[in-house]
Amino acid sequence: MVVLPAIDLKDGKCVRLRQGRAEDVTVYGDDPAGQARDWRSQGAQELHVVDLDGAFEGEPRHLEAIKAIIEAFDGVVEVGGGIRTAEALAAVLEAGATRAILGSAALENPAFLARAVELWGDRIAVGIDARDGFVQTKGWVETTAVKSADLAAAVAKAGVKTIIYTDTATDGMLGGPNLTQMAAICDAAPTCQVTASGGVSSTFDIANLKGLGRANLRAAIVGKALYDGRATLRDLNIAAL
Repeated sequence: MVVLPAIDLKDGKCVRLRQGRAEDVTVYGDDPAGQARDWRSQGAQELHVVDLDGAFEGEPRHLEAIKAIIEAFDGVVEVGGGIRTAEALAAVLEAGATRAILGSAALENPAFLARAVELWGDRIAVGIDARDGFVQTKGWVETTAVKSADLAAAVAKAGVKTIIYTDTATDGMLGGPNLTQMAAICDAAPTCQVTASGGVSSTFDIANLKGLGRANLRAAIVGKALYDGRATLRDLNIAAL
């Protein structure tokens, strides 16, 4: 497995939210590019970046910071948050993102998703954020009646090759990932490479994810545990081998 450190951007700073709540924020630094450089020096192969302001407001708000992060990291960087139009998608990819993550747009505008995959191929990923197995949208503010596994199957059918699945109830809580839902997503989209997000905070969690035995579960995103010093990227990378 690949371990991706997370950089979440809010008001130009590196932050982490608890369960995606904008009012429950911890600031970890005001130099996102410097943080990206630090993760790279610690052995990160890939980086996960979310424009939180973009997710809440419906369009990217940190393009300059994202460009700086990509230049500083000098590796594979995936970017999400507020990418809901062709213009926003092009802007993020032209900023240098390896993959652009569509979230709300993938559910609400299947035609846009299909066109994006047609134009950009493997550079399009879909982020599925869910609570209790149901998809959440617009920065986790709205919970839909759509089952996350059904959406995973639909985006796989549309030709998407990468799914980032976030269990919003566990995100930022350091309590471990939702293994049942992770297995369900992998099974629903066997043609996709799946990334686990939410609650991954230790080598034990990495071992549990690997223990699911799903060949298409290729990566895990870790945020708060790294920023709080509860785990090191080196140890997580070793566990992921």
